[in-house]
Amino acid sequence: MTQTNNLTTQPIHWVSLGKRMILGALIALILITIFLLGAGEPNPAWGKLWMIKPLIIVPLAGSMGGVFNYMMDHLSDQGGWRRILTNILSLIVFIIGLWLGTVLGLNGTYWN
Repeated sequence: MTQTNNLTTQPIHWVSLGKRMILGALIALILITIFLLGAGEPNPAWGKLWMIKPLIIVPLAGSMGGVFNYMMDHLSDQGGWRRILTNILSLIVFIIGLWLGTVLGLNGTYWN
């Protein structure tokens, strides 16, 4: 009896992956920057450079949302309801990842 392996590995298109990561990070950076600029006067106990942590962690979380979107791309190529489901799922994962990144980035400052 011969065993067959029907699993195929999709090649990684680095340019497409990079574009989605940059787009996710840029959206996250814009959102956290708007939040931090409108936040008001910081607590002096937080230190002088307290904004660096959320400005690094939140865009990293956004770029991971872009990676998830890229990984789900092979399902959206099949079209129809799978494309809609993939886009909705990618948006939900991006929002949850952005929320978790914001909580982690603001931990110890605004998120106590």
